[in-house]
Order: sequence, then C-alpha cells, then structure tokens
Amino acid sequence: MYDIITIGSATKDVFIIAKGSKLIKSKKFKTGIGECFTHGLKIEIQDIQFATGGGATNTAYTFSNFGLKTSVVSRIGHDIYGSEIMHILAANNINTTNLVMDKSHKTGYSTTLVSAGGDRTILVYRGASDNFSVQDFNWPKLKSKWFYISSLGGNLTVLKKIFAHGKNNNIKIAWNPGSKELKLGKAKLKSLIKQASIFNINFEEAQKIIGKKDIKQMMKIFAKMTKAYVIITDGAKGAYLTDGIVIYKANSLDSKAVNTTGAGDAFGAGFCAGMILKSDWDYALRLAVLNSDGVIQLSGAKNGLLTKLPNKKDLNKVKINIYDKI
Repeated sequence: MYDIITIGSATKDVFIIAKGSKLIKSKKFKTGIGECFTHGLKIEIQDIQFATGGGATNTAYTFSNFGLKTSVVSRIGHDIYGSEIMHILAANNINTTNLVMDKSHKTGYSTTLVSAGGDRTILVYRGASDNFSVQDFNWPKLKSKWFYISSLGGNLTVLKKIFAHGKNNNIKIAWNPGSKELKLGKAKLKSLIKQASIFNINFEEAQKIIGKKDIKQMMKIFAKMTKAYVIITDGAKGAYLTDGIVIYKANSLDSKAVNTTGAGDAFGAGFCAGMILKSDWDYALRLAVLNSDGVIQLSGAKNGLLTKLPNKKDLNKVKINIYDKI
C-alpha cells in the first residue's frame, strides 16, 4: 500500500538562459507578447542546465522528500532519457514498477527559454507521455491512499477509469489537469471535478473552465460543482482556496523568481502532502507556498523543493486571510 501514486508525464528537460531575446507586444502572438531572437544569427547563451521533469515525477519528489511512500505511473521511451528518469526516481526512493516503457515513441522532452525575470517559454515534445491507454495501468496493484493526477494528454477514457478505480478502492484524488484536459470543457470535466478531494489549477486555467475573471465568481461556481478543496494559484499575487464556505487567500513570499517552471507542481504536491500528513488545510496551504517558493528561486522543476518539513517559524511566514464568502 502506497501513501500516494502520482500519475502523469515524465520528461527530460533542458533550460536555456539567454539574454539576447526581446519581448515584443503584438496581437500576432496568442498571449499578446512574443519572445523573439534575431533571425539568421548564432545566438550565444549564458547557461544551460539539464534536469528531469513532467508532472508525475515533479510531484513524486515532494511526496518522497516528506517521507511518504510514493510510486509513479507514467510513460517513458525506450531510450537513454527514459532510462535516466527511471534511475533518478529510484535513487530518490520513488517506486518505478508502474512506469511503462514505450518502444514506439521517444521520452517526452522540453526546452525552456528562461527570461531575465524568471518567466519562461517552453518548447515541448510530449512523446511517450502523451499516449496513455487503460492497458498501461496494472490496476490490481494500484493500491494507495491517494492518487495525484496531472496531465494525461486529454485522454478522457483513462481519466474516467482512474477516478472509478479510486472510488471503488477508497482512494482519495488530487487533480491538477493539464492543458489538453482543460480543452475538454466544463461539461466533460464536471463529473470528475465533483469526485476529487483536491482540485488545483492556476488563474488562467480557471478562466478557461468557468469563463469568468473574478475569483469570487469562479469559486462560487466550483463550490456548486464539488465538495473538494478548490485552489486557484495566481503567481506572485498568491493563491486562493475555498472549503465551499469561505474563500481564503495566501500571499506569496515575494522571493525573486529565477525560473517559475515547476512552481505549480510544487504547490499542488505541497498542499496534498500537507493534507495527507495532518488533514489540515491551513497547514497544507502554508506548506504549498513554501515548497513552490523554493522552486522559483532556482532553475529546474525539482531544485529548491523542501527536503524536510518546515518548522513553525517558517510556516508562519505565510500569511493567510479571509478573502470573501461563498
């Protein structure tokens, strides 16, 4: 019996720190801003760093760091990067028997361009981790107190099977859906959100599901959909949580961001770990903020993660206030 099984992607990541890019505002770009390099030139970079990533492995590190018995369900390629991911997980006391090796697709790979302010542009090859099927899971052996689900490439069939398995085996579920899950829309996600114990997304993702821009409005709609703890993170502005009655806000610690990659995974896993350890949302929210704050101060999704539980003094650095009522 595991304390938690993480389910999602596993990737090889490279981080490129280059100062030669310029941010250009234009409606031609989806976000209204493009990160641009001079065409046709060889661009010198300041630094390059290699790491492993993906929602399943990133979150597994946090759980293992806090002494929880952890396993990972993910798909890797039959290649050197897949082998590296497997060995690194095992070296960090994370069970790898539920990893699936795909002989048809390469291990997922991402190249992250890091700007001076810590924001990033990510080039992603999802590879093996984007091809989940129900057959990838050894269902009889997936015995755990919790599941932590991140991106599954938008595979609704697999998602429904995981949630059904959780319900039938009294496994609580924390869910942080990926971009392809969000594209499925509220109508298809509603029944799954209802079954979750923790539902964690960022502000932009919440807008995609709900179609509103106001935190109170979004939280009211979520509160009608589920009895789960709903968390909406909003970068440096902090994070919002509702228990279905009150909306709380946790402020960020205003640390200088070197790289925000992995901050969402660190936050979500930190909150879930806190709930597993103490069943106390206040403690869990403080743990989540501290865990993600460490990650944004270093490059890489796993660097900066807490390696032990924080003391009371550190927990009290996180300020939590009542934001509004549902």
